[in-house]
Amino acid sequence: MNVSDMGPVAREMTDRLQKSLAPTRMELRDDSEQHRGHGGYRGEGGESHFFLSIESAAFSGLNRVARQRLVYKALGELMQHQVHALAMETRAPGE
Repeated sequence: MNVSDMGPVAREMTDRLQKSLAPTRMELRDDSEQHRGHGGYRGEGGESHFFLSIESAAFSGLNRVARQRLVYKALGELMQHQVHALAMETRAPGE
């Protein structure tokens, strides 16, 4: 997702992840439209469901759950108020 194509929630997510985890690679995709009619859907243009693929040295030596906790911590209250669902792939460099 190109920064200019992102909505305000995706931009804020990207900013927080970059500041907290210094990713070497990151892709954030807004999948909200694929969830039309499902719980948490906020209508056309509403950002609620995302997919994240991220690589960061901060994940080195951590299991999947610990990595996801780091992502949730970086996103903070966005996970409680803005983001309904976040699917993610987390990797350390070289994996």
